[in-house]
Formats: sequence, structure tokens, C-alpha cells
Amino acid sequence: MKNNLLILMLLAFVTQFVQAQFTLDGEFRPRTEYRNGYGNIIPEDSDAGFGISTRVRVNAGYKVDAYTFYLSIQDVLTWGENRQLLIQDANNSFSVFQAWAEIKIGKGWSTKIGRQTIDYDDQRILGSVGWAQQARNHDVAIVKYKKDNFLLDVGLAFNQDKSNISGFSSVGTDYTTVGFFSYKAMQYLYLKQKWNDFSASLLALNTTFQDLLTDGSSAGTTSSLVTLGSHLNYKKDKLGVISNLFYQTGKRQGDVNVGAYLASLDVNYKVAPKVGVGLGAEIISGRTDDSAAFFPLYGTNHKFNGFMDYFYVGNHANSIGLVDIHASAKFKLSEKSSLLVKALNFKGAEELVSGEKSLGTELDLAFTTKIKGAKLQLGYSHMFLSDGMYELKGITENAAADIQNWAWVMLTIKPKFLN
Repeated sequence: MKNNLLILMLLAFVTQFVQAQFTLDGEFRPRTEYRNGYGNIIPEDSDAGFGISTRVRVNAGYKVDAYTFYLSIQDVLTWGENRQLLIQDANNSFSVFQAWAEIKIGKGWSTKIGRQTIDYDDQRILGSVGWAQQARNHDVAIVKYKKDNFLLDVGLAFNQDKSNISGFSSVGTDYTTVGFFSYKAMQYLYLKQKWNDFSASLLALNTTFQDLLTDGSSAGTTSSLVTLGSHLNYKKDKLGVISNLFYQTGKRQGDVNVGAYLASLDVNYKVAPKVGVGLGAEIISGRTDDSAAFFPLYGTNHKFNGFMDYFYVGNHANSIGLVDIHASAKFKLSEKSSLLVKALNFKGAEELVSGEKSLGTELDLAFTTKIKGAKLQLGYSHMFLSDGMYELKGITENAAADIQNWAWVMLTIKPKFLN
């Protein structure tokens, strides 16, 4: 009797497993970087940085008619961070990167709950920041609706340092985590409609921050920042046009009023079967007497304003604004290889104290090729500094190194263990 019951249970499990879609895959991504002015001006008397890091992920997905479950485990390893025979990871970088379930709740409707990435459009305001080895995630619940070419998402998040529960009474919900615009609560509405050659989206994002005292404790109050805007995308034949238009209002952490904006326009054209060119401009408002500066919050900011990350990548918050005029060319060298060349000229949207606006020009080169299932990428960037950049970054020209550059090489392997 027991054997028959065990067989029945095993058959039921096998039947469900066969009917479900189970996937298991991974990622192995080592990257070597030479940093001689990446992210900031390097002084003449400083040595360039050099190091190797590796991102490792194991991802599991399980899908049936009623729901989808996904789990992603991640670790970021710096070569040499652990001494020999160390029994634990020195930098404590092992984490659950994603853990979510998406449940169908009606025709076209679903809800996706848990730790997950949020990527919309070109990731200008909300993106997963895939370039960063640790990447970005959110603990959020999203109600989703999709019908034909229309998409609607409503996201809700509420964060705490820890779950403070004493008996049946809450003993506080203060959120004292700071840095990188960590929010106490978030609500957003995202709408997108596609037509034949054109798509348009609208984003209304509210982020609430815990106001903190100078000692890091809670001030007992919160402030909210509202970001409203649209992403427009037109593509037909050889021509592509993309625009972002966003406005921020409300208050930043602390009692700082905001009335700021971001506007961009990029035009891309395929001049030959293996050559595409682009021309674009972006203006981001900065701090004024009446307003804090615009900040693109949770976007994949490495994609924008130069690969050397001098602006809006953990830096340049509430400073002067930015005018970025850029031109690019992408060459398809073979079926498996391509080369991107991009030049960017930076100016302040407002004047520095000296009255200077010119910041500099950056040149970015990125080569990509596929080798037997793996992707190999190499890059080189060079910053040509103007007087304003020295003033902005707080270093004199005499104290700065003559050459400001950055080089990197990255290998990406994504094995499919089970699909």
C-alpha cells in the first residue's frame, strides 16, 4: 500500500514537472579594468587603478499556466579579496539578486511580486544597471495589464531596515538606509502604446524618502519627489528617432524644492548595410536658487553621458546641470563583430562660480565579438578636460594627470543548464 502511494505521488510530481517549463541557466562575467581617471579626475601623483572582478549568477525559472516563479542568486568576486583558506566571503557580496513570482489574475492581467529588476524603454529613469557587476533590483509589487500593443504597469514598494514588530503592535517604520536615492516608499504608473513605426510611453513616479538628522537618525518626517515624463520612439527603414522628456517636482531628502527637467533627442541613420551613424543632444537642469537639480534616479546611467561615468553614476548629484552633444558611428565588422565609436562634448547647463561652462570632450571606443558561444568586449575611453571640469571636480589643472583614460575587457558566458 505504501509503495503504491509513493508511486502515485512520484507520477503526479513527474506529470506536473513535464507540463511545467523549468529553466536553469547561469552567467559568468569576469571584467578587467585599468582606471586612470574613470569617474573622476586622477591627480598627477596618484597611481592608476587596476583590478579584476567577476559576476557569477545562477538563475532558475519555473512556469505553469497559473504563475511564473524566478530565482537569481548572485555573487560579485574581486580577484584576491579572500586570503587563502578563508572560510567565508570577505566582502559579503553573495545575495539573492531576484526572487519573484508573477501570478495571472485575469485576461491580460497579472501581478509580479518580489525582488526584481525594472526596465522601461531605454532605461533612462528605471533600469537594471546591467553594466555594474552588482546591478540594481527593487523589492516591489507590480500589477500588470497587456492587450495587443498596449501595456499598463502599476508598481508599489515600501521599504524598512528590518521588520519591526513587537507582539501585535508596530514599533516603527523608519528607513535609515541612505545613498543612491534609496527610497522608503515608491509608487509608479507606466503606460505604453505601440503603433506600426512609433511607440510612446508615459511614466509617473513618486518616491518618498526618510528625512534624516545629521547624526543619521530619523527626523520623523518624509519628503516626496515626483518624476513625470515620456519616452518617444520612431523607427522606419533606415531612420530612428528617440526622445526623452521628463520633469521633477516636490522635495528631495531634506527640505529642498525641486522644479527640474531632462530633455533629449537622438537621431540614428543606417548609411550603409554595415554602418550606422547617430547624432544627439541631452540637457539636464542643475541646481539653481529656486530648485535642486534633476537626477535620473534609478536609470542605467552608464549608458548615457559617456562611458567614463563623470556624471550621474553615484556622483554629480545636485550640482550644475549638463548639456551633452554627441555623435557616434557603429560598424559591423563581420557577422560576429562590431565596433562603436562615440564622441561627446560636455558643457554645464548653468555657469560655474567662475562663469565657466565648458567641461570637456570624451571619446569612447567599444568592440564586441562572439567566440564559440561567449561574448568578448573591449573598450577604451579618453577624457579631454576643459577648464570647467577642473573647477567642477575640485582639482587644479597643475595637480591633475595629463592623461585621463580608462580601458577594460570583459568576457560573458551564459550557459543553459536546463531549458
